[in-house]
Amino acid sequence: MKVIAFVGMPGAGKTEASNVARDLGIPVVIMGDVLREEVKNRGLAPTDANIGGTANQLRKEEGMDAIAKRCIPKIEAYEGKANAVVVDGIRGIAEVETFKKAFDDNFTLVKIDAPFELRLERLSRRGRSDDMASAEGLRQRDERELSWGMGKAIEAADKEVTNLDPIERFRDEIRSILVKEGIETTVSALVFPTEPEEKVRHAIGNIFPDAKLHLIQQKGYVDRLEGKAGLDRLHELLREQKILDTARGAMYKGMKDDEISFELNKQAAYMGELNFLDHDVALGGIYVTIRYKDPMLITDWLAPETREGKPLEEIEL
Repeated sequence: MKVIAFVGMPGAGKTEASNVARDLGIPVVIMGDVLREEVKNRGLAPTDANIGGTANQLRKEEGMDAIAKRCIPKIEAYEGKANAVVVDGIRGIAEVETFKKAFDDNFTLVKIDAPFELRLERLSRRGRSDDMASAEGLRQRDERELSWGMGKAIEAADKEVTNLDPIERFRDEIRSILVKEGIETTVSALVFPTEPEEKVRHAIGNIFPDAKLHLIQQKGYVDRLEGKAGLDRLHELLREQKILDTARGAMYKGMKDDEISFELNKQAAYMGELNFLDHDVALGGIYVTIRYKDPMLITDWLAPETREGKPLEEIEL
């Protein structure tokens, strides 16, 4: 299960991004709601001062990642029920580190940015009890959140989206990130004693340059490289090498429930080329498994139907 977290200054657009996630059917855990729940339990009104004071007290008593630790069970409750969960409201680098430790390569941090004046305008319109309508109030809130390590958290982001008008463009960018992050792609290949590990890494990297590979030592004399990866380079190579029909056939053949599986020739991949295997080879291939709630959508994106070698329709994720 992927965990996608939004980070940004107040009013940048984290709530709107979370709304996009909900529209896609992705569950959302809002860190601010966890904090507001604590404020309510203490019998306090949900004002900016009370929420900020409670947050400071929790961090002082339980550590800077106190709220993140309270969110982890809420996130884990979706395991087996959702491909992805969105976390809204990271405030500091300690929270980022806690989520990374808990979810490892399945955690992605997305920075949402917007100019101060635009953030102030949005907060003035929003009307939530902990929002402020003055520039000075927003500056004070910015300073408080920066004191929690917000700046370092923002610097640690894996992806960035700037939220300017029109809002539809921002929503489209967020939707694209969420759909792609919700796709769980695992690549693996055996490493035999007769081939250098770096050669196998190179072969996988040519097709999946962002693969986060780990060497798994197995019983016997054969090890295995395995990790999560994105699909953008595979998408490009299928068009460059004009093998959409072959790829579509292999993916359709390997489709079952919410999963697509296929195997690529390791030696061809080392040369930067794609070759789909339908039989065993001496040193094994690169095994690819793609999991998503709508595998046909992924197939149509990667390898659409063609006519005279040209895609009938290119879809965007």
